[in-house]
Amino acid sequence: MAWRIEQAVVWGEIDNSVEGHTRGCIWLVGRDVPLQLSLDGDCWRDLAGTRLHFENAAPRHDPETAGLAVDQSGVIGDMTASRKAKIRLGGAEGLAASCCGPQETPFEWRNTLYLEWFSEFNGRVVIEASTFTLRISAHEWELDEDAEAAQKLANLNAMRDFMTLVIQRRDAEVPGAEPAGELDEFAWEARLKDNDRLTDAYQEVLEKYLDDEDSERKEAFVMGWDGLLDALAERDDAAGHGVFDVDADDDDDDDDLSSGSVFDEEAEAWDSAFGEASETAVVLFDDGHAHPLQASAQALASQAMDLVTSADGPGSPSYLLITNLLQVSGKLASALNDHGSGYHPENGFVLALLKRCLHWLNEALGACQDLHDATSDAAQRCACKALLANAFQVRDQIVEIRRNFRKT
Repeated sequence: MAWRIEQAVVWGEIDNSVEGHTRGCIWLVGRDVPLQLSLDGDCWRDLAGTRLHFENAAPRHDPETAGLAVDQSGVIGDMTASRKAKIRLGGAEGLAASCCGPQETPFEWRNTLYLEWFSEFNGRVVIEASTFTLRISAHEWELDEDAEAAQKLANLNAMRDFMTLVIQRRDAEVPGAEPAGELDEFAWEARLKDNDRLTDAYQEVLEKYLDDEDSERKEAFVMGWDGLLDALAERDDAAGHGVFDVDADDDDDDDDLSSGSVFDEEAEAWDSAFGEASETAVVLFDDGHAHPLQASAQALASQAMDLVTSADGPGSPSYLLITNLLQVSGKLASALNDHGSGYHPENGFVLALLKRCLHWLNEALGACQDLHDATSDAAQRCACKALLANAFQVRDQIVEIRRNFRKT
């Protein structure tokens, strides 16, 4: 997935003074040598033909940047200093707005620095920041509107090519690509990994195009959903809207789009790739039919939420504890609970999902131990020990159920 390196940036320069080629150097915290950019293509009109200097007043070390190659040769993506983005309000202003009642997190629109490129070695790399200090030189040449539109289309194709590599779709037309009969645990694990890649890819696409006025079409294009693109075009043609007018609010058109054959085709393709028991399916279960193990896992997640008193950020022990236990509870529901329709998942699917639950549970155990070791409060340490004991019980039950499924 994308490398997001803005927090580690100390300073850098982007030089697009030569048309058709963009160079740059970017200094990162903890690295003695800057990244060297050599990219085919031009920036957006605001930066095309200029030299950009940017500085980060509060850089922070990011250990992930150690994996970046010095040579960042490749293809340019979207590079601009005027990308509109929602910035969450902080401080007294944001607090006052949030206390007015139940509403969305307060934000404001700002121009942000957005530097994106596709490296031959590292893939997609992104710097997105609204607090950097910028200095932009005079334009040595101008990029007209038509040339900018062509460059943006090239950037869109570069994003689509990158997503194709990330998703790694299997070719259903290849003989033997779709085995007949039930799949075993390992075949299901491969399908779940396919699902993971698709989910991660779509999340990355959503993050980039969420606030774009033409987000639907761009998301469909870069994800390779050509059937959805055709459906969007038909919807706009029927409503009399232009190619880039996506503000159609006609309910009838929406109904036609959601029930059309194109979406049936997309659904069939999804089922072909991941099966009816897709790991990401959202299923509602009757509490009276909850599997005892799933009920125990759900109680364990609730116990963890009672234990954690502060909402720390991603990567913290409390965050890892809660998210991993919620994963276990949710996935056990999809694998073990009564689906109410007489459908029962294949044994291979259940085994593969239970193995994933063991991994998430091990992560949660490690996080709980970290919380225990980090506190000197006797009551908190006792609560951590109780949670660990219950987590080990759930883990033992998962191991036992896997053993039983292997016998069937």
